[in-house]
Amino acid sequence: MSRMTILTEVELRKVVKLDLAAVACVEHAFRALATLPVAMPPILRLDIPEHRGEVDVKTAYIPGVDGFAIKISPGFFDNPKLGLPSLNGMMVLLSARTGLVEALLLDNGYLTDVRTAAAGAVAAKHLSRPDSSVAAVYGAGAQARLQLEALLLVRPIRQARIWARNGAKAEATAADLSRSLGINVAAVSDPRQAAAEADIIVTTTPSEKPVLMAQWLKSGQHVTAMGSDSEHKNEIDPAVFEKAVYVADSLKQTRRLGELHHAIAAGVAAPEQAFPELGAVIAGTSPGRTSPSDTTLADLTGTGVQDTAIATLARDRANAAKAGTSFES
Repeated sequence: MSRMTILTEVELRKVVKLDLAAVACVEHAFRALATLPVAMPPILRLDIPEHRGEVDVKTAYIPGVDGFAIKISPGFFDNPKLGLPSLNGMMVLLSARTGLVEALLLDNGYLTDVRTAAAGAVAAKHLSRPDSSVAAVYGAGAQARLQLEALLLVRPIRQARIWARNGAKAEATAADLSRSLGINVAAVSDPRQAAAEADIIVTTTPSEKPVLMAQWLKSGQHVTAMGSDSEHKNEIDPAVFEKAVYVADSLKQTRRLGELHHAIAAGVAAPEQAFPELGAVIAGTSPGRTSPSDTTLADLTGTGVQDTAIATLARDRANAAKAGTSFES
């Protein structure tokens, strides 16, 4: 019987970084979702409203990949008041041939953070203008930081703005990012101002009402919405759908719980309206941005293929490190 590998967050942080390899890993997963008979069931979610808590379970089997991941991802959004992180979790990697558990990845949400940020980079790579140099990030938590770091991997970002409801946290995050990334990052108190001159806008909040309004947007901008991963969350004004080229990570998901879900409820999108998915844009089978003047919107709710991809990468890198062989960083 094969031995199971157990990896802690500390060990996983040593072998999996937010780098171009992680971006490519997630990019390949999106392409597979569009081009292969991937098995990806709907997200299982448990809500615990009295503690602003939710638990998502995601999985996917990708043909040709020797393992598949099952991820348990709790999000408890009052945890910072207790001095605890909002997100944590773990992944289990099983053999696609035998179903045996191959690895237990006790990542406390780290791998989810990496693959989510990598997905933002993939969306920007395929939907934003190649010369995009100014970013705006809504939110000041861990994912806000990682999204900006990921953008620098794929676009020539030279300055950024951070807006958050907690102004002090936005100031601290902006100062930290300026030091760590070596670019000009400034906190702004007005969300409209944050969007005004940005080429790329990323929303990373758990907001239940829009934080980005349609009238603030101009032609040529790209928006990546990361936060609407459950039915009650809504970061983007539904009116944006009337002026933007919309791309989903998974239409089945975004019709149920993404920004598209709210646009349908508002009557600005039809329930069965056809929209491109990011994987099809990557594969070249669906159009995304077709002009520098297009405004684009990527609705990223998080998919099981991303989890299988990043868990497989983690296992392979851990095995390579244990064997003493080199791997690309």
